[in-house]
Amino acid sequence: MNRESMEFDVVIVGGGPAGLATACRLAQLSQQHNKDWQIALVEKGSEIGAHIMSGAVIETDALTELFPDWKSQGAPVKTQVTDDEFHYLRGLEKDTKVPGFLIPKPMRNHGNYIISLGSLCRWLGEQAENLGVNIFPGFPATEVLYNEDGSVKGIVTGDMGIDANGNEKGSHEPGYELLAPQTVFAEGCRGSLGKNLMAQFDLQKGADPQHYGIGLKEVWQVDDSVSQPGKVVHTLGWPLDNHTEGGGFLYHLDQNTVALGFVVALNYSNPYLSPFETFQLWKQNPVIKNIIKGGKRISYGARALNKGGYQSLPKLTFPGGMLVGCEAGFLNPAKIKGTHTALKSGLIAAESLAEAMINGEATGELTTYADNIKQSSIYKELHKSRNFEPGLNKFGTFFGAAFTFIDQNIFMGKLPFTWNSKTPDHACLKPADQFEPIEYPRPDNEISFDRLSSVFLSSTNHVEDQPCHLKLKDPTIPIQVNLPKWAEPAQRYCPAAVYEVIEENNQQVFRINAQNCVHCKTCDIKDPSQNIDWQTPEGGGGPNYSNM
Repeated sequence: MNRESMEFDVVIVGGGPAGLATACRLAQLSQQHNKDWQIALVEKGSEIGAHIMSGAVIETDALTELFPDWKSQGAPVKTQVTDDEFHYLRGLEKDTKVPGFLIPKPMRNHGNYIISLGSLCRWLGEQAENLGVNIFPGFPATEVLYNEDGSVKGIVTGDMGIDANGNEKGSHEPGYELLAPQTVFAEGCRGSLGKNLMAQFDLQKGADPQHYGIGLKEVWQVDDSVSQPGKVVHTLGWPLDNHTEGGGFLYHLDQNTVALGFVVALNYSNPYLSPFETFQLWKQNPVIKNIIKGGKRISYGARALNKGGYQSLPKLTFPGGMLVGCEAGFLNPAKIKGTHTALKSGLIAAESLAEAMINGEATGELTTYADNIKQSSIYKELHKSRNFEPGLNKFGTFFGAAFTFIDQNIFMGKLPFTWNSKTPDHACLKPADQFEPIEYPRPDNEISFDRLSSVFLSSTNHVEDQPCHLKLKDPTIPIQVNLPKWAEPAQRYCPAAVYEVIEENNQQVFRINAQNCVHCKTCDIKDPSQNIDWQTPEGGGGPNYSNM
């Protein structure tokens, strides 16, 4: 196919905090050194922030490094943490509030801010444009281009106007080739191009497999009487058992607004577990229910997050490119925070790129970026919390939390050993005949809700007549393998009712409702046969989050 190509000095894939920090810092350095570097940033969402979802409590050091006067510039970072609570839930009506001195230090939030990460990214996008960055929203990167020597040449954006059978419609527009000596991959957790690069350059060699969680989130409007802007609440325990890692959060944002959500680690073993239903059940505990009852649910979303930490870090560079942010797995699992490390990695990437370009060394593999990461605060804090995730796997939730307290509060992350977690998350699922199906309560439509009404609140939209972006490597596996062995868990791990097993002509059929997909990537991670390949749909498709 004949495609139009455009050349830049740097191409950045992804409009999240890492990609935008890279763009902003590189543009700042371009001005400081009287250069005219051409920087392009492509984002698959319809606008910057449309696909961004996080808790989110942010540490602001990296933001201050990027924009020292962010407060006066109007950054949407306004609600400082005023109170920090941790509850161990013991049942539907039972909880124990954990004394402050027993909370592991990484989980304390004094000095942090509660934000909408989507709003922060929109603001960062505005700053990037003001600095001269070329931003292309609605242009998903679908393919990596390579030079003859195997180095990365750039990326291709997706074709528009292709029908479900792969034929060109009247509205067809071919994608563009965006070429540069260096391409920065900042797609976020489980990026589709990043996954291919991992295989192409064997970037995970010598590291543990990356581990993941699925995070589900809602935003509610609540009554004045229960609103406490700045209050942070975390929970551990019920409705999960002691062998299934996860927990909940409730953050008081502006007056009358709270963000709440639940994270389930994707190394769970019971194929009947449903993260979505677990989240809905969790809201029934009085710690949460007493805040949101009588309120109004206004947003919903879901997203996978990295949890592997230090031991799962891949090789960060390869000829012609580098990984930043959650594409590289920089989230700190002990803090359950990755925005500050994403921003910091973007700053380091930009400074490494600028040095190379100034010295005329912008081609090839910029190993100085990886060296600079190893000397940074990112590497230090990930190393300090390296045993958090393996500790939970080894001891279970309750005793794993006790180990974390000892490791982080007493030994300050300096215990003389490093544990590993070598089993990929998808391989942790056990056969269905070892478990009883879990009977979750029906939604009451006041506190708990169903999947489809939730997806509606995510403003998810895809062009209907387009190729399905959820590719099955073998279409027979869901019914012939996954259904008899694992009761086809895609019906339950998907938070958006994308996958279902139905009866057609007296036969069981695996149906994919791709139009519901909120781009969480859980199917790509958790499918026990590794048969689902998540790819980018037509540009602009997916959720349109406003304040997530």
